[in-house]
Amino acid sequence: MIPRKPEMILIDVDGTLVDSVPDLAFCVDEMMKRLGREPWGEERVRDWVGNGVERLVRRALIGQLEGEPEEAEFERAYPVFLELYAENTSRRSLLYPGVREGLDYLKAAGYHLGCVTNKAERFTIPLLKDLGIHEYFAIVVSGDSLAHKKPHPEPLLHAAEFFKVSPERALMVGDSISDVKAARAAGFMIACVPYGYNHGEDIRLAGPDLIIDTLADLKGALELAA
Repeated sequence: MIPRKPEMILIDVDGTLVDSVPDLAFCVDEMMKRLGREPWGEERVRDWVGNGVERLVRRALIGQLEGEPEEAEFERAYPVFLELYAENTSRRSLLYPGVREGLDYLKAAGYHLGCVTNKAERFTIPLLKDLGIHEYFAIVVSGDSLAHKKPHPEPLLHAAEFFKVSPERALMVGDSISDVKAARAAGFMIACVPYGYNHGEDIRLAGPDLIIDTLADLKGALELAA
């Protein structure tokens, strides 16, 4: 359960609102082909998503979650990926079930709504607009909007300041350990969905305040909160 009814709700993008892996995996595989290497496939790429596209490219180059490629190899690959993703930000990506219903409820109920993501602004805004949900959010904090990104608390605290809401009256909704760490560091409550990108780990192990099957299920939890 969430201990208090929030005044502000911040929601992550990749793995929470949007299944963006089909586009990201397409771009990773096309990048690998252009580099003369074998593609990885969507299932493998899914475990590497969640910390921004730079980290994704580095993981794709070494074929694992942790570690670093040769910097020269990264410098060659990264512009290729950026070019591909600029053209394929939302062609295959979809909203998860319950997202639009959940956002409609939260908007109608009068909650301050913001979006906090590690995805760069040049990709975030077009994606939200293409999928028809940009207008729900009064603020969008992207991975390059500030000096720090999640799991640092700065993006969350920046949004709280924007809405003039105290952290203890703020809720983060995400899908990963990064979201949980950012929320705890900022003094926010944290709810997580179990279907997102947490590198193959069960998000329940991170100890969020609440697990919801879909964003639409947040309604019941909010109505029970004091």
